[in-house]
Amino acid sequence: MFLPAARRETVNRLAYDGTSTLGHLVESLGVPLPEAGPMTVDGDPAGPGTRPDPGADVRVEAVPRPQPVPLDPGQVAPRFLLDVHLGTLARRMRLLGLDTAYHNDMDDPALVVQANDEHRVLLTQDRGLLRRRALWFGAYVRGSRPDDQLRDLLDRFAPVLRPWTRCTACNGELVPVDKQEIEGDLEAGTRRSYDVYGRCADCGQLYWRGAHGGHLEEIVRAATRQVETGRAGSAV
Repeated sequence: MFLPAARRETVNRLAYDGTSTLGHLVESLGVPLPEAGPMTVDGDPAGPGTRPDPGADVRVEAVPRPQPVPLDPGQVAPRFLLDVHLGTLARRMRLLGLDTAYHNDMDDPALVVQANDEHRVLLTQDRGLLRRRALWFGAYVRGSRPDDQLRDLLDRFAPVLRPWTRCTACNGELVPVDKQEIEGDLEAGTRRSYDVYGRCADCGQLYWRGAHGGHLEEIVRAATRQVETGRAGSAV
């Protein structure tokens, strides 16, 4: 999908100066390195820093799915950071319990700094952002609709889901709260209709299964099915 139309063939011949690295050659075709999978040169495993000989047969595979993410010591699941254009996806990921940072006012250099400092996978649809050498780990999100973007994210990383455990507004952890403790903050109709509540430990936002709950439940069910099916297929 990253190649120009004239290059969308199984085999491409490239002019080579004899000194460029394999990573430079891949990116010169329009493919960000985070979107390039295993590489070989004349059948031998190679990395982005490899300098192939003129006339070499270079093969670049797709990124494997599900794709493993290196974790920090003590880290049990991948953490994510989304750029400014993926706000709806960020809220859906938080709904599923994924640790998802998002800012609607952060520029590219600041995104790379946060991704590196907090060991987060940077998700974006900006190819230029993925080509920044300082970025430790990034991924291109496929799809123009949030439903398609979420399916792509789940297919690529198959993360462990913990639905209903994070604040969709700020990413904080949700904790149960007694109804009597918050009655003064609730509208009369909400007090009459619902008994189970949660509160964000960071921003204090209150949550309950309201009228929109059916739509959110379906998002959770579909995501859970997809991840479970993907793991079963990988095991086979």
